[in-house]
Amino acid sequence: MKEYRKHLTAVLLAIISIAVLAGCNSDDGKASGKSDPLKVHIALNGKMGPLVIAKEKGLFNEEFSKLDAQIEWSEFQSGPPLLESLASNRVDLSFLGDGALIAGIDKNLPFEVIAQTGRGESSVRILAQTEGNIKQIEDLKGKTVGVASGTTGHVYLIKALKAHGLTTDDIKLINLQPDDAQAAFETKKLDAWAIWNPYYLNNIEKGNAVALKVKEKILAPGAIIARNGFAKAHPEIVEAYLKVYKKAADWQIENPDEASEIYSKETKLPVSTVRTIITAEKPNIFFTEDAIKAQQESIDTLAGVGYIKKSFNFKNQINNEYIDEAFKK
Repeated sequence: MKEYRKHLTAVLLAIISIAVLAGCNSDDGKASGKSDPLKVHIALNGKMGPLVIAKEKGLFNEEFSKLDAQIEWSEFQSGPPLLESLASNRVDLSFLGDGALIAGIDKNLPFEVIAQTGRGESSVRILAQTEGNIKQIEDLKGKTVGVASGTTGHVYLIKALKAHGLTTDDIKLINLQPDDAQAAFETKKLDAWAIWNPYYLNNIEKGNAVALKVKEKILAPGAIIARNGFAKAHPEIVEAYLKVYKKAADWQIENPDEASEIYSKETKLPVSTVRTIITAEKPNIFFTEDAIKAQQESIDTLAGVGYIKKSFNFKNQINNEYIDEAFKK
C-alpha cells in the first residue's frame, strides 16, 4: 500500500508540474504580447467594385498585417440585407447605394458615412421588355415593375416616376432581389425592372431589354460606411481600409482590361460588357458637391413620399475625420 501511495503521489506531482509549466508557457505568450489578430468583417455589396479588386489582388494584406488585423469577408446582393448584418455587429466596413444608406440613417442604424464611391451617373436604369408596349416612363402606369425595396434602384424608380408625374401608387410594385428579378424579367412576369449595373447593361446587350429615357439626369451616388462601435475602437483600421479602397479604385482606373477580367470571372459576364461598365464612370472616394446635392434630393424625395420618417441634412451625416487622416499631406 505504501508503495502504491508513493507511486500515486509521484504521478500527481508530475501532473501538477506539467500544468504549472503549461501555465507558465501560457503566461509567457501573454507577456510577449502574442494574441489572435483582430477580426475585421468587410462586406461585399454585389460582385463589382474596388473591394472585389482589393480582395482578388490581396491589397489588404500589407496594410492590415501592420495592424495585426485579419479580414473575414461576407457578400450581399444589395444594401438592405447588408444593413441587417451591420445592425447585429456582423459587418464592420462596407459600402451602400443611396437607398439603403438613406434608409439606414433614417432608422438610426449604427454606422457613419466616411467617404463616397462615386457620382452614380451611369449605374441605374429602368428596363422594359423589348417586345412589350412600354416605350416611355408614362407607359409604366398600371404595369408590374420589379425592384429590390430600399435599394438605389428603388430610389431611382421613385425619382424617375416623379419626374414624369407618377408615383409608385400608379404601378404594381414587386419587391425582388436582383437574381430573383432577373428570372422574373426573363420569363416576362415583370413588365419593367429598376436595376443597377451589371444587370441592366447585360440585359440590354443580350437584347432582352430596353432602357427607358428619363427627363431629368438622376445621380445615384453610393457611400463608404463604417460601423460606429468598430470605428471608434479602431480608427487606424478604418483609415487603412480607405487607403486600400482608393488604391484598388486607382488600380481599376489604370488597368481596365485586367480589372474587367477579374469582374468577368466574378459575374460570369462578357469581358467587353464589364469594360463598358467600369469605364463609363471613374470611382471617386472624395465627396463632390453634385453627389451631396443628389443625396439631399433623394432624401427630400423619399421623405415627401413617406418612405422615410422625415428629411435630414445629408452633410451633417458625413464624417470626414477618417478620410482626412488617411490622406493628410
